[in-house]
Amino acid sequence: MKQNIYLSSKPRYDILDGLRGVAAFMVILFHFFENYCPEGGLQHINHGFLAVDFFFVLSGFVIGYAYDDRWDRMTTWGFFKRRLTRLHPMVIAGTVIGASLLFFQASAFPKILDISLWMFLLCFFMGLLMIPCPPSLDMRGWAEMNTFNGPNWSLTYEYLGNILYALVLRRLPKWGLAVLMAVAAFFTLDLTLGWDVLKFFPGGPHFSVVGGWCITPDQIYVGLTRLSYPFLCGLLISRILPSYRSESNPSGSPLHLKGGFWWASIMLVVLFSIPCVGGRHGVSDGLYQAVCILLLFPVIVLIGAGSQTRHSISTKVCKWLGEISYPLYITHYPFIYMHFSFHRAHPDAPLWIKIAISAGVLVISVIVAWGVYKVYDLPVRTWLTERWLKKGSK
Repeated sequence: MKQNIYLSSKPRYDILDGLRGVAAFMVILFHFFENYCPEGGLQHINHGFLAVDFFFVLSGFVIGYAYDDRWDRMTTWGFFKRRLTRLHPMVIAGTVIGASLLFFQASAFPKILDISLWMFLLCFFMGLLMIPCPPSLDMRGWAEMNTFNGPNWSLTYEYLGNILYALVLRRLPKWGLAVLMAVAAFFTLDLTLGWDVLKFFPGGPHFSVVGGWCITPDQIYVGLTRLSYPFLCGLLISRILPSYRSESNPSGSPLHLKGGFWWASIMLVVLFSIPCVGGRHGVSDGLYQAVCILLLFPVIVLIGAGSQTRHSISTKVCKWLGEISYPLYITHYPFIYMHFSFHRAHPDAPLWIKIAISAGVLVISVIVAWGVYKVYDLPVRTWLTERWLKKGSK
C-alpha cells in the first residue's frame, strides 16, 4: 500500500512565477479596455484573453514538475488535497467578494434586481463549491458559470486538468502525451481557422479561442479545447527537460537567456497587445492566435524554465508577481463589473474622469488582492497544511 506522507514543496521557478504575474496584469488591463470597447470592436490589448491559454501551459508544466516523481509516496486523494489547499481558498474569496458587490452593479445589469433570494443563495453556494451554474441561473445576462466572479470559469477547467492528470495523464508515457497533444492541436486549429468539423457553430466560423465561460455545448467545446493543448504541452515539456539536464545546463531547457525574465515579459506584453490581424473574427487573426498557443507560449515557458534571475531586483519582482498573480486574477473581476457599471451610467464622462476611475479601480484591485493574499489566503493555506495535509499523513 502506498504511504500517504506529507511532501514539502519543491523549489520554484522564479521566472515562471513572475511571468504568471505579468500575464495576470495583462488580463486585468484587457478587461479594463474591454469595458470601453464597442461590441465587436478593437481595443489596446486585443489578445489579452490569450493569457488564460498561457496559464494552462504554465499549469501543465508546474504540475508535471511538482508531482510526476512523487506518486510512489503520494495517493491520488493526497494530490487532490494539495491542489484544493492551493487553489480553493481564493475561489471562495473571489465568490464572496463578487456576491458582496453584486447589487452595486444593477445600473448596468438590471436583471440583478429581479433575482430571488433562493436563486442568489443557490448560485452563491454553487460558486463556493466550484459547481458551474447553467444559463438558467444567469443573474447578469452573460450566462457565466459563476455569476459572482466570471474568471472562475478558467479555474473550473484548471480543476478538470488536475483531475485528468491524477487519474490518467500521469500514467501516460511521453509518446502518449505527444499523440494527445497532436489531437488537441487539431482542435485548436479547428477553432482558430474556422473548420468547425463538429458543427458547434452553425452561425458561422469562430476563428478564435475566445469563450469557455458558459455551460452550453459550443462553449464547453471551446473551454476543453483551450485547456487541452496548453496543459498537455506544458506537461510534456516538464517530462522532456530532465533528459537534457547537465552540469552546464541544470534546467535541461535549450533556451536560457541573460535577462530571460525581462525578454519573456516583453514577448508576452507584445503578443497580448498586438492589434487583431486582418480585423477581429477573421482567419488571419485566428492563425495568429494558433501560433501563439501552439508555438510561442511553449517557447516562452522554455525561456522561463531555462533562464535564471541573477539580480536581486529581478528576483524580488518575480517573487511579488508570482505571489499576487493568482489572487489578482481571481478577485479583480467584481471590480471590473463595477467599472463597467460606471461606464454604462456615464458614457460621456470626460477622458480624465475615465482615466482616474480606471486607475483607481486598478489600484483598489491590486490592494484587495494583496490584502486577501496576506490576511486570508496565506494563513488559511498554512492552517490547512498543518491540520489537513500533514495530519492526514501521520
